[in-house]
Amino acid sequence: MKRYCARLIFATALLECCCVVVAQRPSAPAEAAARTIRPEAIRAHMRFLSDSILQGRYPGTPGYDIAARYIAAELESMGVQPGGANGTWFQPVPVRKAVLDTEKSSLALIADGKEQKLVNAQDYVFNADAVRPENNIEAPIVFVGFGITAPDQNYDDYSGTDVRGKIVLTLYGAPPRFPNTIRAYYSDEAGKEKNAIAHGAVGRLTTLLPEDWERYPWDSDVPQLEQMFWIKPDGSLQDPFPWGGDANFSLNGAKLLFKHSPKTLEQVFASAHANQPQAFPLGWSARVHTVSNHTTLESTNIIGKLTGSDPVLRNQYVVYTAHVDHLGICPPIDGDNVCHGTVDNASGTAYVLEIARAYASLPRPPRRSILFVFVTGEEEAFLGSDYFAHFPTVPLDKIAADLNLDAAPGLLFPSRDVVALGSEHSTIVKPVEFAAGRLGYTVSPDPLPEENGFIRSDQYSFVLQGVPSVVFFPGGASTKPQVDGVGLVKEYLTTRYHTPKDSMSQPLDYESAAGAAGFIFLAGYEIAQHDEAPEWNKNDFFGSKFGSKHQGSAVPQK
Repeated sequence: MKRYCARLIFATALLECCCVVVAQRPSAPAEAAARTIRPEAIRAHMRFLSDSILQGRYPGTPGYDIAARYIAAELESMGVQPGGANGTWFQPVPVRKAVLDTEKSSLALIADGKEQKLVNAQDYVFNADAVRPENNIEAPIVFVGFGITAPDQNYDDYSGTDVRGKIVLTLYGAPPRFPNTIRAYYSDEAGKEKNAIAHGAVGRLTTLLPEDWERYPWDSDVPQLEQMFWIKPDGSLQDPFPWGGDANFSLNGAKLLFKHSPKTLEQVFASAHANQPQAFPLGWSARVHTVSNHTTLESTNIIGKLTGSDPVLRNQYVVYTAHVDHLGICPPIDGDNVCHGTVDNASGTAYVLEIARAYASLPRPPRRSILFVFVTGEEEAFLGSDYFAHFPTVPLDKIAADLNLDAAPGLLFPSRDVVALGSEHSTIVKPVEFAAGRLGYTVSPDPLPEENGFIRSDQYSFVLQGVPSVVFFPGGASTKPQVDGVGLVKEYLTTRYHTPKDSMSQPLDYESAAGAAGFIFLAGYEIAQHDEAPEWNKNDFFGSKFGSKHQGSAVPQK
């Protein structure tokens, strides 16, 4: 509630009015509700969702459907209302899946009339072609650094280079001098595809910098490469990669590619680290043949709704998101072949369920309405959240903000430190900082900016449609000084992430998790209560690029 100071009347007959508006504060019941989120409840949700019987919750499988029905049942038991299609809990997402036929596909390098055939899964791995069942490309290869054209950063790898009719090779990532979230934006593979097309290329190859190989080992990456795209109402695909010649090269494959180049691979890495644009022919042509098998499937988003109490503001929505899906069956470790996805992302799903329970327990709902959106296909390029952002079950311009949970904070070690990645781009930062202050949390900068987290989860689907959004990740500080929080996050990413070891058997702190969920509940509640919806900061990079897609009261820049 807004507070105004009293009118002061001075003896001199001078009348002054001193009016100060303070951000609306949550009621005592809201703070009490934040503290009712129970560690046992979060643990119970996570245990069920990551159980082997669900077989890793892969989209379109019985295991995923069981998880979806569990979530809907939990929401119904709380008194939350269905928010999906046609008054149901679900929003169907139609999908085309493309899987490469490795026996019929091939890639060879050609120089001076001699052909060198490369070995699939050893030198390279293709991205399947979701558009064409069969495709052939033969063209010279040109290396174009990161493959980025960024006039706002005074950087262009393509400057002075003609790649029309050529296949381009790009490095993963973006120049290290770029600001964190802007670096993440330019690292997006879909954006690099579009940039290559704009320059006339006919195919694209990728490889990684040495430090990226440490974070994304080749052996674990290979089995996870496939293509899924959601299907538009007219039957076409949403933003498919346009070529069948896309391939990712291992370090060994990259060494072959630079065998005839004017710079060694080590020199290329040094230039990339020094923020230097670079482009030159590699002295090879590539002959690419791909055969892809196409199937269609349907998976679902699960959506619950809590109607707000304000007769006007209830028509606006604060959205909480978390992805339900994971990778399904994986290469086995110690006899376990299920990618359980306990931290990624049974944790975020559990948090949002308990946040929903906290909202439902309030004696009076917040002024704005709340949507709890549990999405499918995050591991497949944000299928479910992108579909929802294009076909929301409420008007897009009435979505005030998205708060996303993925590999939720507070779980890997005892902590009251969180990263609210993306909040710096909009006025979302104010309710986040307010909630942190009320509950004794610290909001820290991203301790691992090299992970490009801002473009690697579902809130980015909302950002691309102009909605101010934030994703919550673990901070680096623990409440126990002897605990190296950043080290534990790195250990998780390099040893358990996207493997069967991301299971309930790993050490997890549910007490800390419950506190973090309460903090995120309170941040969203503050957004739902405030007179004004979140706004992009003036001249913000993302607001300037995408804010016009999100028209209405929630988006003006100030």
